[in-house]
Amino acid sequence: MCGIVGYTGVQSALDVVLAQLGRVRRLEHDACGVAVLADGGLACSPPADSLPALTEALRTHPLPTGGSGIGLSRDARDAPENAGPQLDEAGRVAVALIGEPTNGPALAEELTERGHPLRTGTVGEAVARLLAEAFSSAYEPAEAARQLCRALDGDFALLALHADAPDTVVAARRGLPLTVGLGAGEALLASDAAALEAQRPQEVVSLDTTPGEQVVLLRREWDEVRCEITDAEGGVLRA
Repeated sequence: MCGIVGYTGVQSALDVVLAQLGRVRRLEHDACGVAVLADGGLACSPPADSLPALTEALRTHPLPTGGSGIGLSRDARDAPENAGPQLDEAGRVAVALIGEPTNGPALAEELTERGHPLRTGTVGEAVARLLAEAFSSAYEPAEAARQLCRALDGDFALLALHADAPDTVVAARRGLPLTVGLGAGEALLASDAAALEAQRPQEVVSLDTTPGEQVVLLRREWDEVRCEITDAEGGVLRA
């Protein structure tokens, strides 16, 4: 089983994401990893084979404090490199992906043929690189995510950070559950709605049964978080 969580707001994103990972993981041996936006860049933990191991590693080698972060938990005993958020080639985009886009291997092969072989060989890294390419041509993060949705086949849910988009978390999904929780000056995302309960959000938006693709843009602006939800073509579902 896999789970993803994300946060942007006034609290330490790392603290919130670690707490939420404890609620979306299904097995004690679920591996996990986190990424945070801080100091104009991305900081990513190495994947750990359990949440306690990750917490201990972060005590020894702490990540910088930031207000936006994402995390991934999955049973990765056979592929530990797939346990945390994946980075693009330049280390400017981080993606936490669950599900397996059916054309993932073909996309990875296409990147290799274009001279960009994957370091990890994971579909998550291929998706991170494709999203980075979309960011370079799109006029804003949500449009980049919509371009990515159109490139992926099958069911998936993902959360993403970009070093050039501070205080912002982007999400996209097709066929897999994703829930948004909105509070005072903060917002959360999780693949399991129960993970949001401890934060007591003022509003919950569930995309579990919404057909097609949805892209969620969460951007903190001063003491408020803007939440915009669109379909893959840019049609506004929530402004």
